[in-house]
Amino acid sequence: MRLPSTTPVLVVGGGPVGLTLSILLSAQGVDHLLVEARTGSSRHPKARGISARSMEIFRRCEIADDVRDAGLSASSVFFFRGKSLVDPDFTRTGVAAAEGPAVTPTPGLICSQDVLEPLLARRAGDRVRFGVRLESYDQDGDGIDAVLRDVRTGETHSVRTSWLVGCDGAASVVRAGAGITMSGPTGLGHFLSVRFEAPLGKVVADRASASYFIAAGGGFLAVDNDRQWIYQYPSEKNLSAERCTELVRTAAGIDDLPVTVQDTMVWRMDAQLADAYRSGRVLLAGDAAHTIPPTGGHGMNTGIGDADNLGWKLAAVVNGDATERLLDTYEQERRPIARQVIDISSDNARARGGYQIDDQLLLSAVYGSFAAGCDDPTGLDAAGYRPCALPGRRLPHMELADGRSTLDLVGPGFALLCNQEWFGARQVAVHDVEGLYGLPAGAGSARTSRWLYLLAYGQR
Repeated sequence: MRLPSTTPVLVVGGGPVGLTLSILLSAQGVDHLLVEARTGSSRHPKARGISARSMEIFRRCEIADDVRDAGLSASSVFFFRGKSLVDPDFTRTGVAAAEGPAVTPTPGLICSQDVLEPLLARRAGDRVRFGVRLESYDQDGDGIDAVLRDVRTGETHSVRTSWLVGCDGAASVVRAGAGITMSGPTGLGHFLSVRFEAPLGKVVADRASASYFIAAGGGFLAVDNDRQWIYQYPSEKNLSAERCTELVRTAAGIDDLPVTVQDTMVWRMDAQLADAYRSGRVLLAGDAAHTIPPTGGHGMNTGIGDADNLGWKLAAVVNGDATERLLDTYEQERRPIARQVIDISSDNARARGGYQIDDQLLLSAVYGSFAAGCDDPTGLDAAGYRPCALPGRRLPHMELADGRSTLDLVGPGFALLCNQEWFGARQVAVHDVEGLYGLPAGAGSARTSRWLYLLAYGQR
């Protein structure tokens, strides 16, 4: 396998977070290398829920339509509860209904990780190397020397990089090498995840959901709500295919159900947060920075938000448009968000299924740092998402006359959204957006100047 001897950025981990970061770096013209120890994409569905905010990021990556075509529609995002899949007295609840006009052009959906990763990998292109493991690295003041190993041949390769980003999961080699510790509880639950095939499409036709909670314990997660499924069962150890088949049949309520067990995986529920997101030239994102209980579906989406935040900042530093100080705002802006998401997801876990999916949760982030031109407290808005175009907030979605969203006007690069008074500023792309939430009316106000600063790099 041919690998470069130098690269400005080395990304370790080819899951959804690392692949999204790779796509975003390429869009900013940043040369980089992504390595993944696995020889291919995930075989297990794992994470499935993709939030509205992640879909907006995928829209900018030009893969949102592919993801939507590959996943379940938003109409399937329901919770089923019953004694078995065939229980006639089941209950079914959906996502909390949003009031008022649409706040996003890309609502969330279900698309399992084994389907999502190949879409992202194709978009990321030839900067991705599967079957390459990070063995070790040494950091000095000017860069990092990393040792990579080809898992197929055992051959080692040395790469010099200016920046190392760990997107390599909860057992992150990058985090361990940087000496960054994690804080928070582990072992909140142990589960056996069984990927199986069974003809259940007709069984659930009148009760199709994303998740099926079974009263006796365990539950089903829909992959396609037809033949492809996951069964989650509380267990600290793997079980035989015969035992897994028995558990699936009992939970389904169909004694003679044809079941083909395809894959199994034991996993542990943790709620941990890295004590730092950066150590010198090493940065963390995704599960390497936070392990979030899956109750609520926010774990992968929080990681994709990390990639979105870090991508443009890393690009600005690598391209010489900003100093390294900009990278300090990555932790300032993202770590408090992860803290809140961990707490929300942990509360959901204690509720034992008595919670709803909040597709708009991650739209409500407020970033308080000099990078956003805002000194408001960083965090998720406790009142929920409220469209606002002030500094540090996500640019609100509004449909334009040509069918595009206001979100399509920003990033990568510079964009200026303004009223008619500002059309003289021709050094950057200019878009007239009258009536946008919070858009100041006066060109000379200090508030307007701060608002324009926010949109300067077009990543909100």
